[in-house]
Amino acid sequence: MTAIILDHLKQQLLIQVGQYTSAGARPQNEDAVGIRVPEGFALVTKGAVTVIADGVSTAEGGREASETAVTSFLSDYYSTHDSWSVQTSGLKVLIALNRWLYSLGQQYIHAEDGYITTFSALILKSASAYIFHVGDSRIYRLRGDDLEQITRDHSSPAGNGRHYLSRALGIDTSLDIDFHHLDVQPGDRFLLTTDGVHDWLGYHQLKKLLKESVDHDKTCKLIAGAAVDAGSEDNVSAQIVCVQNPGKTERQDVLAQLSNLPFVPPLEPGQILDGWKVIKELHASSRSEVYQVESVTDGTEAVLKALSVNYQDDPLHLEQFVLEEWIGLRIQNANVARVIKPSQQRKFLYYLTEYIPGPTLGQLLKERTRLSVVDARNIITQVAAGLRAFHRKDTLHQDIKPDNILYTHAGVKIIDFGSAYIAGINEIDTGVERNLQLGTRDYCAPEYLLGDAASPRSDQFSLAVLYYKLLSGKLPYGSAYRTAQTPKDLSRLRYTPCYEHNPLVPVWMDLAIRRALNFDSTQRYPALSEFITDLKKPNNNFQGQAQLHLKDHNPVIFWKIIAGLLVLSNLVVLAALLFRA
Repeated sequence: MTAIILDHLKQQLLIQVGQYTSAGARPQNEDAVGIRVPEGFALVTKGAVTVIADGVSTAEGGREASETAVTSFLSDYYSTHDSWSVQTSGLKVLIALNRWLYSLGQQYIHAEDGYITTFSALILKSASAYIFHVGDSRIYRLRGDDLEQITRDHSSPAGNGRHYLSRALGIDTSLDIDFHHLDVQPGDRFLLTTDGVHDWLGYHQLKKLLKESVDHDKTCKLIAGAAVDAGSEDNVSAQIVCVQNPGKTERQDVLAQLSNLPFVPPLEPGQILDGWKVIKELHASSRSEVYQVESVTDGTEAVLKALSVNYQDDPLHLEQFVLEEWIGLRIQNANVARVIKPSQQRKFLYYLTEYIPGPTLGQLLKERTRLSVVDARNIITQVAAGLRAFHRKDTLHQDIKPDNILYTHAGVKIIDFGSAYIAGINEIDTGVERNLQLGTRDYCAPEYLLGDAASPRSDQFSLAVLYYKLLSGKLPYGSAYRTAQTPKDLSRLRYTPCYEHNPLVPVWMDLAIRRALNFDSTQRYPALSEFITDLKKPNNNFQGQAQLHLKDHNPVIFWKIIAGLLVLSNLVVLAALLFRA
């Protein structure tokens, strides 16, 4: 069912490829090449991959290193989450691969005798080229009459006209890899070579061979042969990727695919839709209608969400709606509402989630104004656990607020994925501008207001606003925050310490909240786990700040504490004197 509802993302990436590798003048071939063009949805979410590697000939494991690098990357890259971006997927695979090669090389006394190889990968996905590169293999792009070397050689002179690799896979525990993101046009041609080729053939010769190529396997063999004829004494390898259609979809095609199911009409209690009987309407807005339903077959209760007919001609909202189910099916976490995969063919545009009896935090706050520190912290800890499940899939929720958190005695659940950002999907060019104003102004991070890039720290900001609200019933920057539009507007806002609204909130806890609410995302916590840790116990780094904040915002209490400490110290001194006497 999922593949059908995401048909609008399927694109016609059409490429022609060719490759050739040979030992050349050497007795053993330590180069390795590989190409994988998958079928179906993997081509959409992951793209087509071309990889070339050159094992270091002076290393004992050079051949094994290059072969392992190529085969492992082609396998492991396609095993990563389809919600991950190309960059996230590629880097995670390469970091693990580098550590594996390095560990294999530790059996040798000298590091240079280990499993070391160059590595260059070209990934084509939705009118974009993504390049991962380390070492001195090369990737070129021919566009029109212009041949451009995209990668940079990671080598240094060693005297006598020789060079040594300064960066490679397996040479160290840490990996410094170059990453490039380029646009792709019809007719673009990419050439990947090892140094046995490009050290012996000039730009003009490579350009001529690449430009005139028809049979790309044959051309790669011609390139390798030309290098040997020119005097190359190394292994020789070349790959060609010719782009016919980069895989960009037109807006009208997207709309046609997304609207292939009719919208759900207004439903009344007792009506049946695809085997689900409506019990009652739970929520209705200009964007969607939400119903409590039960299965006519087994009585299972669920929630049915349908997109409003207001958006039947809006591909942006249509796409965001169908992706809600796609996200939910991929995130399995106790603190995230579970999406139910339908057991029969759908006749209308909707999706189902588990039914969770209980109020939202928004409804709870209307009854109780604010929660205890312990209850609020328990809730935030669970919401953070749910958010981490999103972030592990390279996905941002982007709309954390009281109305999107359901509260039950068994725990809390994050609901509504309608504003979520999925890195891997966002890379797919559908011809539709994804420029929704996401989130709720009171809770969304300032980077959304300013048009800056969002990150997991954006969800952290929303989480901190939510915690502040649970503890105080107020907002940290007041109502003026929702109208701020520029950095100057933000600079005028003043944070009100949470303990001024709720004296039971410790100063050290307020400082943790304040850090997570910093307008500069780089000054927030690097990870949600660090934020939660600082909500559970005082951070020693905040000790000096806590005293200053207490002195500034509550001087009476501050001086009472100072006076108490002085009295205590005097008593200790007096007791010591009496003891000596």
